[in-house]
Amino acid sequence: MSATFIPCAAELFAWLETHAASLDSETDLAAELLPRLAAAGLPGVGVAEALGGDGGDVTDGVEAIAAVSERSLAAGFVLWGHRTYIEYLLQSPNAALRDRQLPDLLAGRAAGATGLSNAMKFLSGLAELQVCARTQGDRLALDGKLPWVTNLRPQGFHVATVVARENGATPLVISLAHDDPGLVRSADLDLLSLRASNTAAVSLSGVQVGTERVIHDDAGAWLPMVRPAFLGLQCGMSIGLARRALAEARRGVGTGREALTEPLAKLDAMLAEQERMLRDGLRSGAFESEPATLFRIRIALADIIGHAVGLELQATGGRAFLRSPGAEFGRRWHEAAFIPIVTPSVLQLKAALAAEATPSRRTMTH
Repeated sequence: MSATFIPCAAELFAWLETHAASLDSETDLAAELLPRLAAAGLPGVGVAEALGGDGGDVTDGVEAIAAVSERSLAAGFVLWGHRTYIEYLLQSPNAALRDRQLPDLLAGRAAGATGLSNAMKFLSGLAELQVCARTQGDRLALDGKLPWVTNLRPQGFHVATVVARENGATPLVISLAHDDPGLVRSADLDLLSLRASNTAAVSLSGVQVGTERVIHDDAGAWLPMVRPAFLGLQCGMSIGLARRALAEARRGVGTGREALTEPLAKLDAMLAEQERMLRDGLRSGAFESEPATLFRIRIALADIIGHAVGLELQATGGRAFLRSPGAEFGRRWHEAAFIPIVTPSVLQLKAALAAEATPSRRTMTH
């Protein structure tokens, strides 16, 4: 995505380049990050103009996250969580909830957080739901914990979660708010990297919500429909980081390093092919009925990143281990280590693919 495609992108990208190290290793700029992303119009990329966005489709949202992640994966991670929550509202039949929340989300006045990582694992038969509901009159009382959620800005956030119900009733998808009585945000998790991402845990004790907070009343039917956007937007982080590592590796190819030319060209082609497959699958809707294809793209992108930062290291040589000249490479090395473990992790996706290959254990499309 070019800087001219995104309003104010050039200013934002320059800021990200300048502050990428701080966003990765400190929390000082955490409060400033989302408002800057919003000022550049990024939350609205891929959102219909009639709803206050810039138009386009979810693939434009993927590209926006990729463009940010090229400069800072911490910023890309925040944008992914925020834009994914927006996507939940776009795909929700609860228009009143969308109309209430969307203006503040697009403007960056409130943060959106996707608390559905556990639910996506649940959908693939890899985990149990961690939030349960008790009926209290015409409302639900929620108890449980979301152990790892990004973009929980202390200044105000909405977070989505899937709720298991009493007596085996259909699980619901609920929107929670930072100021709900009984909801407690932990201190920021002590992350190795991506520290300005406002990543924390949420505990729930008797949090009461009504139908006005229901994103969807049938999580089992809705999650497969929104999963392509959830994972597709997440792939934007991988694409952006891979692009940057490959660009830095190409910049380092010179005398004595010509042997890297061919593997770089191969990785460039592999990345372009995965991008094409992702774009085509999201636009056609094929991933709703064929999630395994999307899982394989996510796994392939993680593999490409591992090779890309390895080539960047070889192209940089010993300078990569000097504190000052190697600082940017060191940050990307940490960022690359995060990609395989972000939920759903590569290992979890491989487990889901293995289960799908066993007829008696097929769960991914149910």
